[in-house]
Amino acid sequence: MNDRFQNFTFSIMKLNKLVNRIKLIEMKEFGLKGIHVLCIYDLFVQGAMTAGELSRVTLEDKAAISRALKLLAEKGFVSYDSDGYNSPISLTNSGVSLAVAIEEKAQRAVDAAGGTLTEEQRSNFYECLDIISSRLEAYYKCISGGENE
Repeated sequence: MNDRFQNFTFSIMKLNKLVNRIKLIEMKEFGLKGIHVLCIYDLFVQGAMTAGELSRVTLEDKAAISRALKLLAEKGFVSYDSDGYNSPISLTNSGVSLAVAIEEKAQRAVDAAGGTLTEEQRSNFYECLDIISSRLEAYYKCISGGENE
């Protein structure tokens, strides 16, 4: 029997766990976790944004983002008006330095993961992931009645 469900879910879960473990190890020296990596990286790439926007781009819930931002502010990596609703969050100079370090660490991980893949294989892989993700999102909306997570 060809168990596509098991192969697919196991592979995706394994990748997710490995990426999360790598983020945890790579961020240990900074006292940060995976969610902090997402926040710093997205603020670096996309610029200042609100907590709600950050929640949407990281796919994390607002409460988790709020906790992450509080720690990042305490460590001096981000600045924002914690009392202001929809206050823009931006990286400090220390946050930009951390983002550069994260980008370097991420590039090493991506290079290690890609190994001997050709550009065509890599392109096909990401195209397939995008198609699968889009189709699963449509299926989810169909069976959930359009509810949010």
